[in-house]
Amino acid sequence: MKPVVGMVVSNKMQKSVVVAVDRLFHHKLYNRYVKRTSKFMAHDEHNQCNIGDRVKLDPSRPLSKRKNWVVAEILKKARIYTPQSAADSTNMADLSSSMSSGSTKPAQNSSSSA
Repeated sequence: MKPVVGMVVSNKMQKSVVVAVDRLFHHKLYNRYVKRTSKFMAHDEHNQCNIGDRVKLDPSRPLSKRKNWVVAEILKKARIYTPQSAADSTNMADLSSSMSSGSTKPAQNSSSSA
């Protein structure tokens, strides 16, 4: 087998990742290119892969029931979303509370007219 390139879709296991590999082939009847996706489990020795990383897989001897690939290299790291820090969120809360206290909406009466 030859090395394949795919995208990491799961890294919830220890030292293992699931990689989705896309391939295009020409459909003779439809005369169109069709995309098929295969998911492979691969060995990630140092737990370096994250979801969204583009990785190159090399074939290896069977490491477990479903794991026959090894992560050779990480070609492109995914951009990971980092939420705002706690200090920024408190500043935003203070800003929103000051804006709501100085609102120009008229107060509604609790009494109803019949």
